[in-house]
Amino acid sequence: MTRGQRWVVAVVVSLCVVSGCEHRVTAPVTMHESLALQVDGRGNVADRFTAEVWVVGNVAYTTTWGARTLNDVRSLGNAIKIWNVDGTTPLLVDSLIVPDAVTLGDIQATDDGKLLVVAAEFDPGSIVIYDLTNPLKPQLVSRFTNENTTPGVHTAEVQRVNGKNYAFLCIDPSGPRLARLVIVDLSNPAEPVEVFSKEMGAPFVHDVFVRDGILMTALWNDGISIFDIGGGGKGGSVDNPVLLGNTQTVDGKVHNIWWFHDPSNATKRYAFIGEEGPGSIGASSVGDIHVVDVSDFANPHEVAFYHVPGAGPHNFSVDEPRGE
Repeated sequence: MTRGQRWVVAVVVSLCVVSGCEHRVTAPVTMHESLALQVDGRGNVADRFTAEVWVVGNVAYTTTWGARTLNDVRSLGNAIKIWNVDGTTPLLVDSLIVPDAVTLGDIQATDDGKLLVVAAEFDPGSIVIYDLTNPLKPQLVSRFTNENTTPGVHTAEVQRVNGKNYAFLCIDPSGPRLARLVIVDLSNPAEPVEVFSKEMGAPFVHDVFVRDGILMTALWNDGISIFDIGGGGKGGSVDNPVLLGNTQTVDGKVHNIWWFHDPSNATKRYAFIGEEGPGSIGASSVGDIHVVDVSDFANPHEVAFYHVPGAGPHNFSVDEPRGE
């Protein structure tokens, strides 16, 4: 996450602290000063478009998406780039090619740094699992795909619930097939097992946020739904999520979620919601950051929003230890 991203989220948090977030701000809140970002180093990828990034120690992994033509050579977004980021300038060490993939999305290591999980589109939609015993040389462990991951895994989040690793997969809609959430047990990474699958989202289930036995789903125009998967006190589990509550944010298009745990006072009251409006990738975007009070899971409700003219958050993260 860049300093600029942290700054935007910090402003939202500050608004909540000042106002208590009891009432939704009825007019856009804007900041007129800009923040200059210093570039210490850059790792260029000329042949493909870069998608997502994950860092383990001094090694970074980036995925690629779509198709790019350079000097009459067309390259697909099926490469994982491996970087040494020990210094200020990222150094490309190696690349992995994922067969039968056009676009790679989320890439994430498990919390113990032992496994790397990558989302792949399109048919056959899948997640690819690598062993990180040597972080610079990931070794393929398995590839999970079934009829419920068709036509593609758009995003995949890996989280530990009750001591076990699970992958939460958001599946693309296609034709008569509706968007779907699929949960996969990674306890045996060589043989991942689907434990839950359910259609949801209008028209997308784009992302999830999992924490403390609570699952929050970003359901585009269906808003945000909150499920008990072991921590909500309603008997839910990963293989049997129990719906606790839902709310639709203003203007919809719920793209991603961050449930904020405030280190200054240990409260867990607010979830920040990214809205993805129309735009041109790499050139323009629109959409607000919406603030939802989730202190009562049965009654989540929007209380504020942050607006930057001519900009949109798409994805964002929060640096919780620094409150940013």
